Amino acid sequence: MKLNKFTLDKKLLRELDISLLIIPLIISIFGTINIYSATINNANYGSRYFIMQLLCIFFSLVLVYFSLLFDYIYIANYSYIFYWAGVALLLYTDIAGKATKGAQSWIKIFGIQIEPGEIIKIGLILLIAKKIDDMDGDVNKLKNLIQILFYTAIPVAFIIKEPNYGLAVICLCIVFGMLFISNLDFKIIFGVIILGAFSCFLIWNLHLLKGYQIQRITSFLNPSASSSDSTLQVDNSILAIGSGGLWGKGLLHGTQVQGGFIPEAHTDMIFSVVGEEWGLVGAFVLLLLYIILLIKILKTSRRSKDILGKLICIGFFSALSFSIYQNIGMTIGLAPIAGITLPFMSYGGSSILTNFITMGLILNVSIRKKKINF
Repeated sequence: MKLNKFTLDKKLLRELDISLLIIPLIISIFGTINIYSATINNANYGSRYFIMQLLCIFFSLVLVYFSLLFDYIYIANYSYIFYWAGVALLLYTDIAGKATKGAQSWIKIFGIQIEPGEIIKIGLILLIAKKIDDMDGDVNKLKNLIQILFYTAIPVAFIIKEPNYGLAVICLCIVFGMLFISNLDFKIIFGVIILGAFSCFLIWNLHLLKGYQIQRITSFLNPSASSSDSTLQVDNSILAIGSGGLWGKGLLHGTQVQGGFIPEAHTDMIFSVVGEEWGLVGAFVLLLLYIILLIKILKTSRRSKDILGKLICIGFFSALSFSIYQNIGMTIGLAPIAGITLPFMSYGGSSILTNFITMGLILNVSIRKKKINF
């Protein structure tokens, strides 16, 4: 096989906005440092998670490079394969997945534990973007809208069955963002909001939620009336972040984190580590990096040469925005607790790989924003 097949053309490289890769990489390295701090003093973890996260970041960068070699239009032609492979993995997860903390979201393939719910996000973004592109952006036509909702409902149904409501909402945000940017009629948007509110009402009153899920919601809506056990994680998280002050207590010096008072400090609650050990300044810098990244993704979407590229960018923008809000919000009591990782920061190979691969697609759109003559 010729080596030039694996070499990115110099004309394309000149179009590369390297900051779209550097910013997520900085966030990921910062996240790895915080993962090290949250796990190194735990006898069950040691440096294992730190090393694994570094390996996942390295492997992710390799995949980013390979994702740039092929035009995103060509990649989108295989969106059905990515989508249905993700759905098949979700189905297998519901049948033989490993239950962790009430959710059956993980499977092992060749001894490697993966979360198919993260992987389906790529397939969903590519397929819906391709569908809307084939429809010439006409999402208000009933036939087209039903088709989009059909392909959205399949993975969402499997994810809800796990159950992983946080990830299901992310998938819905992805599709809603793409429909919204495609000028979805406001009457339809209003109707969806009413339907969503009615569905939530039915789910609550028909007692379809499990006990721990009800507890998470009630402890968020009315913490003063909830038991101390149900709010312990959030209370300790708020205490940790507040005690960090302006500059933080320093790496490996957070009393709440190092004392093991915050469960899942290396995954879902990693922002607590940032707040306690890096303080307000560290948290502000992290948020600033996220804001810059989101703005750059929007700019890439606006400069895209076609609908397909625009929608790929908006799909990831929607997922990233909600994930950042939900994860940080739950650590400070502004959102109910859900198993959503902080993008590029939290420990998790599936999350890191998925986010970097999607960033590779964004970079792909960026370098091919105009036709290049070879």
